Amino acid sequence: MDIVVALMFSAAVLLGADRLMLWLESRGHVRWRRKGRRRLSEEPTARLDSMLSEPTRRS
Repeated sequence: MDIVVALMFSAAVLLGADRLMLWLESRGHVRWRRKGRRRLSEEPTARLDSMLSEPTRRS
């Protein structure tokens, strides 16, 4: 009986998390299911070392 309660609780938590993510997606905060994932190959790229280094001033 305990395993059934645990499974039902897990299903309720997952359903609640899914609904929360869909609500956040409708507000434009995240991409979850309806808008799909971004194509990373089309996104601009930056080298990690250029992002972490201090900008150099050239006069």
